[in-house]
Amino acid sequence: MPDGQHAAHLEALLAIAQDLTASLGASDRYARLIGAVRRLIPCDAACLMRLDGTDLVPVAGYGLTTGALTRRYPRHLHPRLDIILRSSAPVRFPPDSRLPDPFDGDIEGAAPAWHKVHACLGCALREGGEVVGALTADGLEAHSFDHLDQRVLATLGALAGAALRTTALIEALERRADHRGRVARELLRSAAQSSGGEILGTSAPVVALRREIALVAASDLSVLITGETGVGKELVAHHVHGASSRADEALIHVNCAALPVSIAESELFGHVAGAFTGASRDRAGKFEVADEGTLFLDEVGELPLEVQPKLLRALQHGEIQRVGSDRVHRVNVRVIAATNRDLAREVGDGRFRADLYHRLAVFPVHVPPLRERRDDIAVLAAHFADSAARRLGFAGVRVSEPARRALEAFAWPGNVRELENVVHRGVLRASFGRDPRQAVVLSGEHLDLTPGAAGSADVAQGVAGATAPAVTAGVSLSAWLADVERDAIRAAVARHAGNWAAAARDLGLHRSNLHHRAHRLGLK
Repeated sequence: MPDGQHAAHLEALLAIAQDLTASLGASDRYARLIGAVRRLIPCDAACLMRLDGTDLVPVAGYGLTTGALTRRYPRHLHPRLDIILRSSAPVRFPPDSRLPDPFDGDIEGAAPAWHKVHACLGCALREGGEVVGALTADGLEAHSFDHLDQRVLATLGALAGAALRTTALIEALERRADHRGRVARELLRSAAQSSGGEILGTSAPVVALRREIALVAASDLSVLITGETGVGKELVAHHVHGASSRADEALIHVNCAALPVSIAESELFGHVAGAFTGASRDRAGKFEVADEGTLFLDEVGELPLEVQPKLLRALQHGEIQRVGSDRVHRVNVRVIAATNRDLAREVGDGRFRADLYHRLAVFPVHVPPLRERRDDIAVLAAHFADSAARRLGFAGVRVSEPARRALEAFAWPGNVRELENVVHRGVLRASFGRDPRQAVVLSGEHLDLTPGAAGSADVAQGVAGATAPAVTAGVSLSAWLADVERDAIRAAVARHAGNWAAAARDLGLHRSNLHHRAHRLGLK
């Protein structure tokens, strides 16, 4: 090894050793470690991963796509990574190895001809004899790593393992220092993830939406989230709550569409024993449960008119009364509501109280439909494809260019929720009969997209086999949709010879919700 190169290697290794005792945050420590790897190894990509159970989780990387750095890598699905973790020495794989490389197709800037990794090495990271992670390097040239000194790689692995372990210990101490607060935030974060996680995308409408969320979250104003079905209104509610001063308290969800008149008041405000048949004991309502936190009223446009005055009082004065009780309870609750209806029109038609509407809509937030943020479709599709792959136990999924173009061209009447379902079904088809260790390619033939779909009309044609009426000039969209909904309900009830319960099942609705909609549409 030339003296100059030897000196450069020593300098890089010394920098890693010095960082072990430096006062650095986790991200800075990882970034400096990857920088040292780049100086030691002439690679096109590198990844530092910690071992979490049987999965490897990237903590820092260079030259890899965002998708590659946000996945988990189960060792049983990635034979190269498993070999690295089991080896006591650095491992170099031959260029003609038939084992799939976990980063094939994920090196940034690689031309199509260089789609596959041709040079690959890695070493297990150990601390005190325990494997704590792995370090990998990849090159697009077949013989990129032929000249590397095995002793340098072994020393790099030992220092990197110590650095990874040191950072993990520091993070553990920080977690224990603020245990109670972190537990509360983690529980709320888990709830947010269960309803969709992050708001993905970089389009102008999504950037504006994030700005609105950040603005209103810092206040304690009531928020009304509007948007079509499937756009992610519940996800927005979680983000508003999570960024608010109430983030450490509970976010309580109420689906107003599932509240028939008979139980809506009790569900929201509670009841005392003996208030009605079946009320054998006192029960707190959702407002009391959400005290000091946030109450999310989903599909608030479906709330029975009879219950709306009590809700208005709770919003105006922070006062509630349980059913059957004269006692007033005071609560401190922030209310976030969501609807896919035009509440201003509902007010005009007498189906929603004007004073309640204005109390809810102190700060309105509109969630854009997917057709207005087509630049985000590729990112969303990749995210849903990775999610489906994890559920099915596959190493990974890549969305082909024709599939991406087809997804971006579709109308998406069901918005993000429909996109997620289409991608999940496509991944299931693409993965059928394949080796779980091999990456799955999602192509256009796996996507069940209806050619020429153009929004609400297509949805209406799909409901109970009904055919949507033509849109007449001068008729508003909400009025047209009401006519479509009315015709679909009539057709379902007729098909089942007047059996409303069977019609509700046919339409995918709760029976009480169907009766409520029928009353609102003048069918009962």
